[in-house]
Amino acid sequence: MEKQTLPNSTLILVFGILSILGCCCYGFFGIVFGIIAIIMSKKATELYLENPELYTGYQNVKTGKILAIIGLVLSALYLISLIIFFIIAGYDGLMEMQQEMLEQYN
Repeated sequence: MEKQTLPNSTLILVFGILSILGCCCYGFFGIVFGIIAIIMSKKATELYLENPELYTGYQNVKTGKILAIIGLVLSALYLISLIIFFIIAGYDGLMEMQQEMLEQYN
């Protein structure tokens, strides 16, 4: 019997990478991609463990899951720090900092 590629194994890897890259977008996209990749990897792992001799691509699933966990943690930390910053400095403080930075560049 010919081995099949595990469903969504490449997509899980891509979502894991996007979760790390998404932490720069205020943490929101990193959290979304990380959660999706972890859920998909759980399903793919269950499918692989039922019949490991039928599937290839499990390495992509494991790598994608690890990247998704890293991206999820980084995104959550970034989002939490952003929320704390807004609580401490407030929106007005953020706008003042941006105005000062723009004045320095001009």
